[in-house]
Amino acid sequence: MDFNDSPEEAAYRAQVRAWLEANAPRDAKGASLGDEDESQMDACKAWQATKAAAGYAQIRWPKEWGGGGGTTMQSVIFSQEEARMGVQLGGPFAIGLGMCIPTVMATADDETKKRFVGPAVRGEEIWCQLFSEPAGGSDVAAIRTRAVKDGEDWVINGQKIWTSGAHYAQYGIVLVRTDPDAVKHKGLTMFWIDMKSPGVECKTIHQMSGARGFNEVFFTDVRVKDSQRLGALHDGWNVSIITLMNERASVSGGGGAVGGGVNNILKAAQKVTGADGAPLAQDAALREKMADWYVMSEGLRFTGMRSLSALSQGKTPGPEQSISKLVYASMAQDIAATAVDLQDQFGMIRDEGVAAFHGAFQEAVLGSPGSRIAGGTDEILRNIIAERVLGLPGEIRVDKTMPFKDLPTGR
Repeated sequence: MDFNDSPEEAAYRAQVRAWLEANAPRDAKGASLGDEDESQMDACKAWQATKAAAGYAQIRWPKEWGGGGGTTMQSVIFSQEEARMGVQLGGPFAIGLGMCIPTVMATADDETKKRFVGPAVRGEEIWCQLFSEPAGGSDVAAIRTRAVKDGEDWVINGQKIWTSGAHYAQYGIVLVRTDPDAVKHKGLTMFWIDMKSPGVECKTIHQMSGARGFNEVFFTDVRVKDSQRLGALHDGWNVSIITLMNERASVSGGGGAVGGGVNNILKAAQKVTGADGAPLAQDAALREKMADWYVMSEGLRFTGMRSLSALSQGKTPGPEQSISKLVYASMAQDIAATAVDLQDQFGMIRDEGVAAFHGAFQEAVLGSPGSRIAGGTDEILRNIIAERVLGLPGEIRVDKTMPFKDLPTGR
């Protein structure tokens, strides 16, 4: 693969760079995904609307759905240039545009797509994804939230957890069980839902990092219309695969994010000195670790290039995305922990106004464990890689042919 821009790509990059220089907000620190601080939400929405008006929001999507009608590489180029300028205002829309709306576009009727795709692209409406449950862990098929048919409607009762951004989302996609007599992968159905519907209660979860971006969401006799169904009845598992493949692609980190982590700890090691007064970057053991991280980051970067090649050919992100996410999440955690150790007793200080490197590594130590859960735990991803990438025998599942209602539960 040629990693250099083609003449057409170089021209597009120059066009994007000029537009960003003229339009991008300077020193814009946006609300991160699920951040409880919504003070920058107006700035995030304004920037999203500006991009949409210029055809730079969801560049790969068809123009009739609010996209730019462009190519995968054009989308990548814009993201690279946006990151180069330090504009970070897309967080609140990441789940909706990266996971929910692609699912709507793939499974909903034209009327539903016309209603929701455009407003999401323009940043007018925010979406969340309601999958995980307290009793299910990373087993999506273990969902117990029920939807029971009542006339032309469905009535939903149950609970979801770890729902990012649910406290400010207007809409969501929810996976529920509609046939408890079927095996657990077969009796599921997906709906889109108005988060302001009667019976929907959202409670934020206070994390050890101090953030409150995750939520518990409770459903009590929530009524949805059958027209809100995404995909066929009881086919929610296959619909959810569309969402999950897009999710793992979006949280896999990518070469840019990982490379930044390696560069940051390298800068830290150059500034912090050891007992002998020499920079810790000269420590042989630390240099070996940094070399390992660099090799991993390069591997992820080239794996990302392979994925881009597949996307440019019109293919759907596949299970190989699990490799990037698995490697990136554990490496990010390792880098953060090592960086805090390098700071010795000063590693206890987290206040960004006082802490070395503005407390970035301390924040990462507290937040990075969550990345090994979000988008699938390490164990789930290893199973996916083993079975779907390497073709190894599947893990023994004694409940595979058992009706969901007969599965054993706690007392």
